[in-house]
Amino acid sequence: MDNDPVNETASPSADPKAANRARFELELEFVQALANPFYLHSLAQQNILEQPAFINFLEYLLYWKEKDYARFIHYPHALHHLELLQHAQFRSLMKKDEFLREYLHQKQFDHWRTWREPSANKSVDPEAMATDEPGES
Repeated sequence: MDNDPVNETASPSADPKAANRARFELELEFVQALANPFYLHSLAQQNILEQPAFINFLEYLLYWKEKDYARFIHYPHALHHLELLQHAQFRSLMKKDEFLREYLHQKQFDHWRTWREPSANKSVDPEAMATDEPGES
């Protein structure tokens, strides 16, 4: 019974490196979930955003904004939402205001739709562009 796969996957506490990796992956997955405005709204509706232990956990997670950790984030809105969650007013509004959820979702959609085309985010006046030649001031 030495080849039992259950025994081969020993608890992460037996190997500190494996435990650190598991914690890293779990926290990364959670931080990335914060990019979803519907998930934030769900947490707010369940009163999770009001729990002091959870608020402390959100503060602890700010280390993900450091360059060495942020490079693993696939959804940059997660870091923005993590920053917003540091504020009691935002947490409170997230619970009460479905418009805020929809607003965040729309802003996120607009960013993803246009992030490769910066000019799509601005209203460009073609006549103003024609009169502003490079080098003229």
